[in-house]
Amino acid sequence: MASNDGSTGRGSTPSSTAGSPTEETALSPAHAPGPSRSQSSYERIGGQGGSSFFQTLIHLLKGNIGTGLLGLPLAVRNAGLVLGPLSLLLMGVVAVHCMHILVKCSNHLSDRLRKPYLDYGEAFQFGMENVSFLRSRSIWGRRVVNLFLIVTQLGFCCVYFVFLSDNIKQVVEAANSTTMNCHNNQTSVLVPSFDSRLYMLCLLPFIILLVFTRNLKYLAPLSLLANLVMCISLVLIYVYSVMNIKYPISLPYFGNAREYSLFFGTAIFAFEGIGVVLPLENKMQKPQNFHAVLYLGMFIVTFLYISLGTVGYVCFGNAIGGSITLNLPSCWLYQAVKLLYSFGIFVTYALQFYVSAEILVPEAVARVPARFALAVDLATRALLVVFTCVLAILIPELDLVISLVGSISSSFLALIFPPVLQIFTYHNEGLPAWVVAKNCLITLFGLVGFVAGTYITIEEIVIRNGSRSNSTMLHYL
Repeated sequence: MASNDGSTGRGSTPSSTAGSPTEETALSPAHAPGPSRSQSSYERIGGQGGSSFFQTLIHLLKGNIGTGLLGLPLAVRNAGLVLGPLSLLLMGVVAVHCMHILVKCSNHLSDRLRKPYLDYGEAFQFGMENVSFLRSRSIWGRRVVNLFLIVTQLGFCCVYFVFLSDNIKQVVEAANSTTMNCHNNQTSVLVPSFDSRLYMLCLLPFIILLVFTRNLKYLAPLSLLANLVMCISLVLIYVYSVMNIKYPISLPYFGNAREYSLFFGTAIFAFEGIGVVLPLENKMQKPQNFHAVLYLGMFIVTFLYISLGTVGYVCFGNAIGGSITLNLPSCWLYQAVKLLYSFGIFVTYALQFYVSAEILVPEAVARVPARFALAVDLATRALLVVFTCVLAILIPELDLVISLVGSISSSFLALIFPPVLQIFTYHNEGLPAWVVAKNCLITLFGLVGFVAGTYITIEEIVIRNGSRSNSTMLHYL
């Protein structure tokens, strides 16, 4: 889901340009810089050629709906049938509030500095400059934010490798048992094939070729098709889950503390769209309407998260997988759903990868002579893809990869940095004590989730990798 920021010019620092590259900026026409702040305090880079209310809403939905959504039924299982949905609602409210804070602080700082646009990293840097003892270190604020953006986006790419391998593996293994009957949940594997990690290696060259497309406008038709098939697939998944709920429902209402830590990572991973908030606001024709877009869009997203997470868990119970697609029956319709959604994720890999590439590739190219620029560009892209593949191979468990990425990076970007930024931004302007207390509470919530979620997830990764290694050895013996 979806889910952003960071751009460099040749030989410049990562955030020196007017804005961070995102899927939205990559797939939209080039635009000229907006007028100066003296002309209009609310005209940014979008202008008359910017996105409409509806277009911005679609981009916001797209930025928040991805693989994280499909993992929410398992997240609800980890939290419990009652605590899970309530926690998703609370996390949705906090995440939207943090998005609102980020936009407000960016606008305030850009107005003060008379800049048409500030990206996430720049906003944090200039916010730190308001605090006297942090002023000399403010550049590190931008660098840290960009680092977490890179980690988050490459983490998404790792998740995509695992998602693609798991779903394609299941389709291949169930091919002989695939029927036209979609009323029975026939998911038994009749023809075991390769380990999922070998599927990742098979996908590697195709994904490398995909990211060699340096200008994403050429992928725009594929992106549109991917969005369409993913939307159709989600509708079919939702309908199947609703139609196959088994009564009476006897599932635990509350999970334990350990499993709740895994829930936190998966849930905050799903709210992955904070990176697209500033670019979308700045590209609107009427950015003063962005808050309406934000609240409407995130209401839809949160409702979808809670409903699919709850319905998916109720439908499949404790057998729910790391992605709900892995629980779909072995009939041609739902096998097609897995393949179609996999196609959408395959294309989305390039869009998510673009963010990290536009931060790291120019830095690598700037260090070599011009005649080697193309070779270094492509080599850097290939190495980054190989890096995400290796990480996915080391952690071939979809639910754990999602939880780890969410706990480590999404918690900082979505919950920790925005309230801290508000305190920095209004440091000298008499920020009310209750606002400071509220922001400290949100930051503490994010930090506790980060520590607990990361620790429990890593511990679970070690346990499962040990079990996987033992089962592999027994298989060969």
